[in-house]
Amino acid sequence: MDSPRTRHARRLFAGIGGSYDRMGAALSFGEDPRWRRFLISRLASGGSVLDVATGTGLVARELTRSSVARRVVGLDPSEPMLRQGSGRSDGVPIDRVLGRAEQLPFADAAFDALTVTYLLRYVDDPGATLAELARVLRPAGIAASLEFGVPPNPFWRACWRLYTRIVMPAVGRLVSRDWYAVGRFLGPSIEGFWRAYPLDTQLRLWREAGFEHVRWRRMSLGGGVVIWGSRIQ
Repeated sequence: MDSPRTRHARRLFAGIGGSYDRMGAALSFGEDPRWRRFLISRLASGGSVLDVATGTGLVARELTRSSVARRVVGLDPSEPMLRQGSGRSDGVPIDRVLGRAEQLPFADAAFDALTVTYLLRYVDDPGATLAELARVLRPAGIAASLEFGVPPNPFWRACWRLYTRIVMPAVGRLVSRDWYAVGRFLGPSIEGFWRAYPLDTQLRLWREAGFEHVRWRRMSLGGGVVIWGSRIQ
């Protein structure tokens, strides 16, 4: 049974699929696409890739344009978001699967690599979810995750808080009621997640879940954070 957190996330994204790609790029000042490309660059080339929390398929489509994947599976719990995605890009098929990261409908070691985008704020147990991601990854396979971050520098953090608390809701209100709800939600949600799971804690959860050689990089003054590591052999 879905938790209240999961149900809230599903309701939040149900009405924004058609404008998600455009608004995501605009609200991040064009940085979100760059973060996603860096995420993909952490993977080794070749093989099958699972894109968890695929949404409209932004990462999945980028994977098909790179030399990383011969097969891409995109999984998301939101059917409206999945319907917005394309099933094929540059000749590489994208299989779209409705499902939850907490209980993946795949066999052990089914994939050579894995990407996950903006997921851990929406699950009740990030450590258990990371362990489930590791389960479907072959030994030595690489997983890479992108999350929104909070800038560590006090000045930029103050600017970030002003932007997320005032500007984003105002822009969202101009677009639609659904985007206004998203704009009001994101700032407190991101900050609350990082308060509960600071970077050191997240890196520890990755290692406890079965990953090694875990590395990370802050993007755009800390507005995004990419973490990656390889499944223990």
